[in-house]
Amino acid sequence: MIQATGLTKIYGTRYALRGVNLKAERGEILGVFGPNGAGKSTLVRILAGQAKPTSGSVTICGHPLSSEAAQARACTGVVGHQTYLYDDLTAVENLRFFARMFGLRHSQQTLLERLARVGLRGREHEPVRHFSRGMQQRLALARATLHDPEVLILDEPYTGLDQQATILLDELVQDFSRGGGTVLLVTHDVEHGLNIADRVLLLVSGRVVKEGPAETFSTDAIVATYESDTRTQSA
Repeated sequence: MIQATGLTKIYGTRYALRGVNLKAERGEILGVFGPNGAGKSTLVRILAGQAKPTSGSVTICGHPLSSEAAQARACTGVVGHQTYLYDDLTAVENLRFFARMFGLRHSQQTLLERLARVGLRGREHEPVRHFSRGMQQRLALARATLHDPEVLILDEPYTGLDQQATILLDELVQDFSRGGGTVLLVTHDVEHGLNIADRVLLLVSGRVVKEGPAETFSTDAIVATYESDTRTQSA
């Protein structure tokens, strides 16, 4: 579970986030949408423990990030649009490397099973540089869930994916959610995000302007909100 209360982040004199509150429950996919400059990347960095808020608090799996950061990170997996994989290593070598970094004692068989779970059976010993963008994202998901996290944070994971790769990634994310995991999905693809999310949070100029069940949102209404914000800022 993820809970954030009153998150504010200031860079110099610029507000990236202004009093953001959010909550994502077990078994839920929370979609976070917003135009460029809305504060989405800043929000992800704070929730992932990569940046500190100017004020406000974050709790992950019951652990306050301010005082129990290691425990919070231990129950969180992060997948971004950059995979941070090693191109010259094979798929299984990448997983073995990250397993050792996390102090995990996974056997070779366990690593192969994790690769099979994300549809990479038979490609275990190929260098990652030969993988398609979709295959790399699935490998990144296997890496992010090596430690069996309860929370998965996805930051623009669909960037550069074709339709088939997107469908495969969707299935993996939904399987994680159905297993009781909490998913926070940040994406600029509003139409696709509405199809996979259970609830939606709309972030504009660092503020939450609307939150609720995904079925209460429409792509047109969200885009209209973006355009209204753009006109307001340029006025």
